Amino acid sequence: QGCAQKYIVKNYFYYYLFKFSAALGEEIFYITFLPFIYWNIDHSVSRRMIIIWSIVMYIGQVSKDILKWPRPLSPPVVKLEMRTDAEYGMPSTHAMAATAISFSFLIATTNQYKYPFELGLVAAFVFSTLVCLSRLYTGMHTVLDVIGGALISAVLLVLLYPAWDTIDHLLLTSPFCPLLSIVVPLVLCYNYPKLDYYSPTRGDTTTILGAGAGATVGFWLNNQYATPAYTSENFQLGFPLITSKMLVVVLARFFVGIFIVLLTRRLMKSVVLGMLGYRYKFPISDLEARRRLEVEVPYKFITYSSVGFSATVLVPLLHGLLGLM
Repeated sequence: QGCAQKYIVKNYFYYYLFKFSAALGEEIFYITFLPFIYWNIDHSVSRRMIIIWSIVMYIGQVSKDILKWPRPLSPPVVKLEMRTDAEYGMPSTHAMAATAISFSFLIATTNQYKYPFELGLVAAFVFSTLVCLSRLYTGMHTVLDVIGGALISAVLLVLLYPAWDTIDHLLLTSPFCPLLSIVVPLVLCYNYPKLDYYSPTRGDTTTILGAGAGATVGFWLNNQYATPAYTSENFQLGFPLITSKMLVVVLARFFVGIFIVLLTRRLMKSVVLGMLGYRYKFPISDLEARRRLEVEVPYKFITYSSVGFSATVLVPLLHGLLGLM
């Protein structure tokens, strides 16, 4: 258990398809796709997706460490990933995230833009199915883990949908939003279920809640001091036919934005780890020290809340300065 296994790839199409599909439920996808929606398609759609994603992922991560269902035994299963092997299996948070992101995007856009609903439904189903199947192919989850994750996410979407507009309005207009957006996630991170051994679930949960907190504060600031979210002036690219000029602008926004986001992550990670290392007397390279509660939570929360804030406030300002709006 936990040791790398040797295997022979006999079907490279399935191998790369499902390795790629598995990446659609990981940080590299979240940090690119969710900001892309905010920068290039619709602010309100992005807000709803980020809030739903944060709630769904927190519930999924906590459920794992409460239920403590083991992942598939290896052998006989061959595991193609090792980082998440220390986590429990039920529910699959990949399945939860894929279901939440794809179907919240569908629900949030279907009433705002004219496109065939059937096409959007098929796209959401294919996206979530590929991610779910990738967890079986890579040996990280059982069928029950995947089905359970998808069903939990679907139930949460149904329960949260009636309150979408109310939650969105409160997060944009309430004077208590910035304080609550920081305090509540921090309390949840510091009171995360304790395990007998180290698991990356607490760190991953802190990353998600931190990014959501930073983005939420950014949404509130933009609504208060920039373009109000409930005016027709709010920038929306939408789904019209994209001209070559528009495509260049979209790509320029994306690459400028991703550069700033990744730069923010790198700088904040170095600064915060350096400060915590000085405070608690450990070298930055000490992995065991970085896993301690008093280090991991502030390090990841501050780093990724800065990323969320940068994506929603700093990047749009830079887009405006560069004439990309």
